[in-house]
Amino acid sequence: MTASSTQSTRAFNEEVIAQLTQAFETLGRDEEVRCIVLAAQGPAFCAGADLNWMRKMADYSHDENVADASQLARMLQVMYECPKPTVARVQGDVYAGGMGLVSVCDMVVSIDTANYCLSEVKLGLYPATISPYVIRGMGPRAAHRYFLTAERFSAAEALRIGFVHEVVSSVEALDEKVNAIASTLCSNSTQAVKACKDLLQWVAHSDINQTLIDQTVQGIANCRASEQGKEGVSAFLEKRKPSWLNSVAQSSSK
Repeated sequence: MTASSTQSTRAFNEEVIAQLTQAFETLGRDEEVRCIVLAAQGPAFCAGADLNWMRKMADYSHDENVADASQLARMLQVMYECPKPTVARVQGDVYAGGMGLVSVCDMVVSIDTANYCLSEVKLGLYPATISPYVIRGMGPRAAHRYFLTAERFSAAEALRIGFVHEVVSSVEALDEKVNAIASTLCSNSTQAVKACKDLLQWVAHSDINQTLIDQTVQGIANCRASEQGKEGVSAFLEKRKPSWLNSVAQSSSK
């Protein structure tokens, strides 16, 4: 499934935030959806805040700003916690809030001509709501540089600091790589993929202690006893494809 933005939605406003929030909530609940590709059309993947929205924000009260920022924060959280694996297909520049969109996705494939920028401090602002996700995406050390300088950096640099996973040289190669990743994701156990997403989100920043160890032990025990866990192991031992691949083939033929 692909969520694709149009000419009018390459920048954030209240409508886009509401639409993305609803779309990811709906797709996250849909058992037929195995992965989500977030894409855009045109020269930019996301240019940050819509100019008309920025003009409105200039006249907001403190309470209005809190309510407005809360909607953006909720959208990012819904996207980050989506139970389906997500892939960002970055065909153009990514600025400000767009960096948040990229960082909430599990995987990122970028065209080599894309530029990236956390431009907020140039406007007297700072990237607060997107910071939990961007810092996880690029790491604290790189975040110190690019949050504070608001420098533009290339796709090659985004790859070097770990913010993106793959960089390709053409739109054709971009589609080929994204489709390959999506196909791989769709071949995996849906239950195991969801469990992996949960695991990644709470283990990565947890202390290694007895509580964490006990939770991981319970997690793998539950997974082994699950329907897909049993089926996957049986299929491996019997040298056959697991049954969930049959549903993938049926969906592809529709």
